[in-house]
Amino acid sequence: MQILMFSWEYPPRVVGGVSRHVQGLSRALVKLGHEVTVLTAQGSTLPDGEARARSSGPLPEAAAAHRDGPAATPEKGGEQDQGVRVVRVGDGYPPARDFYTSILQFNFSLLKAALRLSPEDYQILHAHDWLVAYAARTVKHAWHRPLVATIHATEYGRNGGLHTDLQRQISDVEWWLGYEAWRVVACSQHMRQELGWVFQLPDDKIRVIPNGVHPEDFQPWPKESPEWWQFRRRFARDDEKLLLFIGRLVNEKGAGTLVEAMPKITTYLPRARAVVAGEGPERQRLQERAHDLYLEKQVSFLGFVEDATRNRLLAVADVAVFPSTYEPFGIVALEAMASRTPVVVADAGGFREIIQHGVNGLKAYPGNADSLANNVLTLLHDPELARDLAQEAWADVVQHYSWQRVAGQTAAVYEQVWQEFMASPWGQEPAGPGRSPEEQFVGQVEEFFRRMSTAHARPSPQRHAARLPRDQGSVAADSTAPDARKTAGGASPWPQ
Repeated sequence: MQILMFSWEYPPRVVGGVSRHVQGLSRALVKLGHEVTVLTAQGSTLPDGEARARSSGPLPEAAAAHRDGPAATPEKGGEQDQGVRVVRVGDGYPPARDFYTSILQFNFSLLKAALRLSPEDYQILHAHDWLVAYAARTVKHAWHRPLVATIHATEYGRNGGLHTDLQRQISDVEWWLGYEAWRVVACSQHMRQELGWVFQLPDDKIRVIPNGVHPEDFQPWPKESPEWWQFRRRFARDDEKLLLFIGRLVNEKGAGTLVEAMPKITTYLPRARAVVAGEGPERQRLQERAHDLYLEKQVSFLGFVEDATRNRLLAVADVAVFPSTYEPFGIVALEAMASRTPVVVADAGGFREIIQHGVNGLKAYPGNADSLANNVLTLLHDPELARDLAQEAWADVVQHYSWQRVAGQTAAVYEQVWQEFMASPWGQEPAGPGRSPEEQFVGQVEEFFRRMSTAHARPSPQRHAARLPRDQGSVAADSTAPDARKTAGGASPWPQ
């Protein structure tokens, strides 16, 4: 099949887990014989404090993030990444005043790149998160192609509710993306339930497909190697136990819980050190808390680390610790499991589906430093148990979480969507009544402008969610179809 993906990030631009997810899935789909094009932003890794502002407030110098670094342009046909065609775009506008405006400008750039592509070359559109919703929805209606959406996390879940106008606006766009999609992919049963509860998405519209890893990227690094010891000594002495946290330094990732657990861990095992790899707005507060607890020598903050360093850290760590309080899936746990490093996670979100306590890892109570310390100490004091859990975890990754398996499941969703689309009245319609695809596309862009001008004036679309037709994967989900303006309550959630 021919797939056009939309994503705000793609390596070397890495903000969170979406970047590696899109790359891993795209490469695996190509190996299965599919053709994949990814429309994404220019630039490399963003400072995570800026990235986090996407859900918390204005983003300083947001527009610059889409223009920095060398990147291929649509005119040059994009770049090749192991068979994946990657087309990177900048915003091309004056610097945006805030993050949300920069995302709108980024979506205009995505539309500009899509205009240079041919609708006949693609069967499925696949959008990853709300950041590309405007462009993906516009292309869907201009090209008359079905849209699949992966919602990796929700604004409601990240923040434990919606507390600001910006958070409510982002949540509305997430709802809108789910409404427009023929199918919605969730990475865990936890996310499936969250999407149903927060957005009232019909259960039969959601498909659960986990994240994946390439196990071959995490080959064992023998301790007999002089390079192994040389690298490890950068972070701990030979007689010290090394704990590793990798993730964004934001409240829901739980690095603060690890810092709070270190006094108890070092009381029972003084030769223990923790390394925190990652960036984010919480870094200064965490460093100050470590100082207050006299842990400057026991806790090190590395900042962002590239993939090669991450893999080496996982290889030399005695225990990988991920105490998230909100985790839609937790791909970082899979990376540790693929490295044969024993893991301790919080019993939250997708972690509770990946880790079976006492079988392939240990689970602590979320936000509970005492529980986290107890589980870490259990593994540090029982090396044989740690080895057994790590071996079982590696076997689980190979069997259930390879990207080849994930790509196969995703391709099955694409095929089902395409068959339903071709059998539907919408699939039999031309791109536009009496108009060429290009003319129809311009009309959709004009509608895009109109929606932007009324975005703050209309009521939140979430208030209508409970009245939507159950089968949103059908033509009824298309707001331009003849019967799409009717809902169970008799009124349309969209302006006439």
